[in-house]
Amino acid sequence: MTALNHAARDSATMLRRNLRHALRYPAMTFTGLITPVLIMLLFVGVFGRALGAGIPGGGRYVDYIAPGIIVMGVTSGCMATSVAVCVDMTEGVTDRFRTMPIARVSLLTGHVAAGVIQTMASTVLVVAAALALGFRPGAGVAGWLGAAGLLVLLAFALTWFAVALGLVAKTPEAASNSPMTVQFLPFLGSAIVPTATMPAGVRWFAEYQPFTPINEALRALLAGHSPGTDGIVSLAWCGGVALGGYLWSKRLFNRVP
Repeated sequence: MTALNHAARDSATMLRRNLRHALRYPAMTFTGLITPVLIMLLFVGVFGRALGAGIPGGGRYVDYIAPGIIVMGVTSGCMATSVAVCVDMTEGVTDRFRTMPIARVSLLTGHVAAGVIQTMASTVLVVAAALALGFRPGAGVAGWLGAAGLLVLLAFALTWFAVALGLVAKTPEAASNSPMTVQFLPFLGSAIVPTATMPAGVRWFAEYQPFTPINEALRALLAGHSPGTDGIVSLAWCGGVALGGYLWSKRLFNRVP
């Protein structure tokens, strides 16, 4: 058996282990799901009429905010991976795995694969909640496939970043709090309101942070339009975060004897 086949087999084993843990202890996954749904209920049901007045072209507010909430659902999903990695590191599970003849890389790739699957499953439920609240996307098959691809890539990038946060955290409690900054960033983008309605300093930050082009690209795809430059910038951000998260995780993990 080649080294690649060995690593793939061990990664699949770790994936099954992590998915079973998620099914047995669903609290973290449920939190990542319920948070964006509650935010959508709040902003659509309570603030929707007031905030919708600032939407360009007089569009419906639920159609504007739903893509941003879907992105928030992906960012919320990364927290579970951060905690799972930290638990394995602090409770000695990783040390026991190191004594076994398994591929070292599989310990992290199993977490990443499981995290992406859990996040995308939660995202499907967030989309269903948005549709139930009146979200009516105009995308065809190509638009939905493009949106799904963008969300998977975002989930992959953020999960690698969450793995690094889990490795650097000293306790599971710290690991659960460390991704909060990432979860908050979409609020400072175009997820809730257009950046043009923000004060000058906040608008500058909102326009140049990574989640604004991702929000706009997803919004365009789900509306049946071309994402244009926002699509290219989104792919670049996702690729950069994924690469940075992977290299950071690898460096932290290799420090452990």
